[in-house]
Amino acid sequence: NADPQKTAFLLRKRWTLYSVTPLYKFSDAHLRDYGRLLSAFIAAEKQKGLAVEIGVELDIKVAVSCLPDLKGSDHDQAAILVQLLSRSPAFSKNSEDKLIWSGWFCCVSGDDLPENVPEDFTCLPLFLANGAESYTSIVGSWFQKTFDCCFRRLAISPLSLSWMAAMWTGCKVDKTPSAIELIFSVPCLPQPLDISYAIHPEDAKALWDTVQKTPGEITQEEVDVFMDCLYSHFHRHFKIHLSATRLVKVSTSIASAHCDGTIKFLQSQYLTGVLMLLTELAISQIQ
Repeated sequence: NADPQKTAFLLRKRWTLYSVTPLYKFSDAHLRDYGRLLSAFIAAEKQKGLAVEIGVELDIKVAVSCLPDLKGSDHDQAAILVQLLSRSPAFSKNSEDKLIWSGWFCCVSGDDLPENVPEDFTCLPLFLANGAESYTSIVGSWFQKTFDCCFRRLAISPLSLSWMAAMWTGCKVDKTPSAIELIFSVPCLPQPLDISYAIHPEDAKALWDTVQKTPGEITQEEVDVFMDCLYSHFHRHFKIHLSATRLVKVSTSIASAHCDGTIKFLQSQYLTGVLMLLTELAISQIQ
């Protein structure tokens, strides 16, 4: 498990997901240099291409650092955190710099990574960003130009969301668990219509316990049975076939995920487990 004190700042924020191809000639030993170069690049972009001298005091400071706790195994590359901080004016030196954007690369239990990746490449297939899209675009552009990689938005399919609903329903939490909420989008209507389906956590857990055959292992058949039971219960009460709709969001005590490729982590003890699943999705997209 990741150290809760070192990863608390990742919780309860809305992170946008991206998949990233391997980075060419990236090195953990040069993180401070990368921060200075990226800071100058951001300043130049904000000044519409005017040259900016590296090392000069700029409005935005870039901090690039490691998050060594976010690893699923010793074989994983350490996660890399990128933070943009707005510098305080010179006349208020006592005030702290303000964090305006965060992003991080990670690979948690990336067992599905291609085995033939050359030594000059670093595999960090999952990227998560929190902050203005304009900064995400600028940071992504710099990494793509510097390390010859490619960023793509990572959407989450209804199938993956149903797996998340089943997996997270079976997880135990220290505090009182919140309701399991599933959001479905109804297709082919003139106006958008969503259906919210909330299940008491104890009821959802009891259902999952009857479906899961081997603790610690989950199969597609078990996920399908779990969702079909929920659909049947909903139809019995409201005469609506949820199987004809599209699952677009899952919210549990563990995390909240949306099909548009956004997620909120809510429990530090399950952070690496959720990242393991997201890493798998990212790898499947770049292969």
